[in-house]
Amino acid sequence: MVLLGRAMASFRLALIQLQVSSIKSENLTRACGLIREASKQGAQIVSLPECFNSPYGTKYFPEYAEKIPGDSTQKLSEVAKECSMYVIGGSIPEEDAGRLYNTCAVFGPDGALLVRHRKLHLFDIDVPGKITFQESETLSPGDSFSVFDTPYCRVGLGICYDIRFAELAQIYAQRGCQLLVYPGAFNLTTGPAHWELLQRGRAVDNQVYVATASPARDEKASYVAWGHSTVVSPWGEVLAKAGAEETIVYADIDLKKLAEIRQQIPIFSQKRSDLYAVEAKKS
Repeated sequence: MVLLGRAMASFRLALIQLQVSSIKSENLTRACGLIREASKQGAQIVSLPECFNSPYGTKYFPEYAEKIPGDSTQKLSEVAKECSMYVIGGSIPEEDAGRLYNTCAVFGPDGALLVRHRKLHLFDIDVPGKITFQESETLSPGDSFSVFDTPYCRVGLGICYDIRFAELAQIYAQRGCQLLVYPGAFNLTTGPAHWELLQRGRAVDNQVYVATASPARDEKASYVAWGHSTVVSPWGEVLAKAGAEETIVYADIDLKKLAEIRQQIPIFSQKRSDLYAVEAKKS
């Protein structure tokens, strides 16, 4: 168990539920403005939503894609340094060597790029009469785990559909993560059914905090996001939850509480490694 100094045992997390438009420059300007607002409210880590700089859809990914570093990530780097905070850059369509990825770039308080998470599990689903979507029509999957360290705790990253895969969260917990952040854009079919359920499941199974940052809902968009950006405690409690509109959600993350829960219900020392294991195939 990592012992935490009193000053680092808690921190404020902010989730920006951005209303995404079809104008990239407008999305970037408003995202940076909301990051500054979160900083003024005492946030030390902030996350943007999935696909924050462009509409969500396979037809939009090639049009809005950019390199990393590029214009969008440069602006995130600058605002992270200006506000001296950790910025989890939701996700953007990334172009690299002729391939497109759904990618989250994270910047530290000095503006340095800490990690780049490419969505591992592509959103290919077919619910007859409700929703069909194939990210794999244009996107390629990532192939690596993504964690970064802060003075508060280690953070693990996933994007949207990644949250459905319990093994990813388990590996992050094995690697010492105490907070998992999933920028995501669930829809009006999967959102009401599974959005909160999955977050609470990942949180309780791994005794970690789980946060999700969604775009705000736009009923006129071709893909309508569920919204409801959320923070869940290791006990499975919903600590903060947005509605459907543009807003900033705040939660004070108490790592002492996390340590207490792990002490009271010590599942990590009780796992039957003689019977089963979840194992990472790559570092």
